[in-house]
Amino acid sequence: MSSVQISAAQLGIIACMDKKNTRPDAPHPESKPKYPLAISAGSLAAVFSGCGDYESRRVLPGLMKGADTVTLCWLDGLVDGVTVSEDVLRPLTDMGRSIGAHSPAQLLELLERGAAYSYTVRRRTALDDAVSDLVNGYCAVCFDSLGEALTFDTRTKLTRSVNEPAVEKAIKGGKDAFVETLRTNTSLVRRKIRSPQLKISQEVVGRLSGTGVALLYIEGVAQQSVADEALRRISDIDIDGLLAAGDLEEYIVDAPRSPLPQLLHTERPDTFAMHLLNGRVGILVDGLPVGFLLPADLAAFMRVPEDSSMHFAVASMLTLLRWIALAISLLLPAAFVAISMYHQEMLPVKLLLSMTAAKQNVPFGAATEVVAMLIAFELLQEAGLRLPDPVGQTASIIGALIVGQSAVEAKVVSPIAVIVVALSGICGYTMPSQDLGGAVRLLRLLLVAVGAVMGLYGVIAGLALIIWYTAGLESFGKAYTAPFTGSDAGALARVLLKRPNSADKFRSRHLAGWNRRRQR
Repeated sequence: MSSVQISAAQLGIIACMDKKNTRPDAPHPESKPKYPLAISAGSLAAVFSGCGDYESRRVLPGLMKGADTVTLCWLDGLVDGVTVSEDVLRPLTDMGRSIGAHSPAQLLELLERGAAYSYTVRRRTALDDAVSDLVNGYCAVCFDSLGEALTFDTRTKLTRSVNEPAVEKAIKGGKDAFVETLRTNTSLVRRKIRSPQLKISQEVVGRLSGTGVALLYIEGVAQQSVADEALRRISDIDIDGLLAAGDLEEYIVDAPRSPLPQLLHTERPDTFAMHLLNGRVGILVDGLPVGFLLPADLAAFMRVPEDSSMHFAVASMLTLLRWIALAISLLLPAAFVAISMYHQEMLPVKLLLSMTAAKQNVPFGAATEVVAMLIAFELLQEAGLRLPDPVGQTASIIGALIVGQSAVEAKVVSPIAVIVVALSGICGYTMPSQDLGGAVRLLRLLLVAVGAVMGLYGVIAGLALIIWYTAGLESFGKAYTAPFTGSDAGALARVLLKRPNSADKFRSRHLAGWNRRRQR
């Protein structure tokens, strides 16, 4: 049976022959090669059977005989028609370009050596490689008699332009943000770090999606062991499709079940480059307009890029305020519930009398009030995110005012409970990382539940358990609570206070490789 006569059904049977005895609990059965056929126009047509965007055209090269035709194959929409016509088809049919080629083998050599105008040419002898090139926007020239093909880069340039960051607004920083195209994102980072020490390793993840994943690090600045481990974990991912950020995070972090974020992410190339210069390793995924950074630690989620553009005194004050806001957002509702229910003697007399007077006609206890208001706060926030921006902001503001004011006037909740929940929510918005903010909101509810049962003793015990759990986490071999748990006093000082740039001469010991010095 010739390759031209192979049907799509037969091709599927061949591709699945070695899957019969695979354990059902295996992560993902695989046959290599996936398409164990010779390269030809017929085998490519069988692979893409039922694909309406698959196109092919038989071409007679300039000086060759009528029987010695080649087949040009491509996927419509992924290639630029003008590029295919001018860079591949025109030189292929030009008699002047094909002088000396009287056989398919001679023509293949001429095209590979530069007879075609395309700047990228790949010689493929395996059907898997040819299929991979086609789905990535290449066109293929198939030589059926040789069982080989040449693929040319003819990808369309229809991509989203580089715009301003939508979430991480830049005041003094760059106005460019990552887009959905991997090569565009790597070029944005290259423009920030113009050095051959910036290494980029690329893997393909996803059996069906074929998503490109790039690993970036600065040689000598980042620890090579961290970069190698990250690349190993990426290459071990075996799933059908890598389309969302969670598909990547869950498979490479150390504790995927932890609510605490373990990967930094940013949409700004300048922030991404800054972390690379500090010794971290970056990950860019094709189709995602965001960059991931590792290893992650708790202190990194509390920093903002604008701190480096401010005076060190102002930046230090704002950093301390963020840490204080983190503590208030996490502990204030639980402390209020515990004190109101079990430890009223801790309150000043006037404050206690004021709270008692406000709660005279409220039928619910402090725990019920706080939990109800926290849930209402989360619902309003979720509704504001899902609605269009103008409508969402209006709905959030009006909803908060109406719900809060109406609940107080109806004696459903006390004014002090509304104040506590609102202050806790506002402090939560000061955290730069939304992932960390989500984890804090979850832990806040748990502490409220413990405080309602055991009072302040339960709150303190719950906080101790959170600290113990956080201290046990690791991110790619690095402590999650570093540098709080390390011996690097300079790094600890940088967490809470920003030093003048002239005094910040060394990178953190737990991140940097052999090159720790950042300046003279």
